[in-house]
Amino acid sequence: MVVTCNLFRQPVITTSFHRLYSFRRCPYAMRARLGLVFAGLQVELREIVLKHKPAQMLAISPKGTVPVLELVEEGGSQRRVIEESRDILEWALQQSDPQGLLNTDLAKASALIERNDNEFKHWLDRYKYADRHPERSQLEYRQEGEVFLQALEALLGQNTFLLGERISLADIAVMPFVRQFAHVDREVFYSLPYPKLQKWLRAWLDHPVFKQVMVKYQPWQEGDDVVIFPSPTERGAL
Repeated sequence: MVVTCNLFRQPVITTSFHRLYSFRRCPYAMRARLGLVFAGLQVELREIVLKHKPAQMLAISPKGTVPVLELVEEGGSQRRVIEESRDILEWALQQSDPQGLLNTDLAKASALIERNDNEFKHWLDRYKYADRHPERSQLEYRQEGEVFLQALEALLGQNTFLLGERISLADIAVMPFVRQFAHVDREVFYSLPYPKLQKWLRAWLDHPVFKQVMVKYQPWQEGDDVVIFPSPTERGAL
């Protein structure tokens, strides 16, 4: 389903929303959107095309990566920018955390996210784009990435979620990257000896919040009507 911008005229009449630049398939952007939905927050969404990044985004974040959250301060005149997905996730949950995603061992969560963002993402990129990194084979890159998957499997052998019996910020920070790894070759992924991780990922892919996060939007262009994410009709999935 593709949602076009003209479906969301009404919410912009009376309210100023924080503005999120996003790209649907980017795992960092998924992480940010998950955080916003779990926090129960709404933002103005600007879906972008990576090959044609809007000047408005580059003006506030010259590094040119998504997600970018532009915060509208009280009064609507002053703005500040959050440029990293982890910072957006943590900011959102600090504003509102109705599901208690921060009620976990934050030191363990931080260490796991750091390992995901540095070690695992390094091998994930090489596994996904092995043709760009001919120094090693795709199999070798996959096996390097599996070291992290093995650690996740061990955690899920102890609990339903990564750090306990309830979802925490670690789950929503890590899941988009495991999803991307799995989607390089789904048949291979689901043949690997990680049944608990596979079950965890399947549950996430069927989760109503994840489905909400993955709704398709038309790329934003100057002059389009404002798109509110999540839309008023999609809220309440928790």
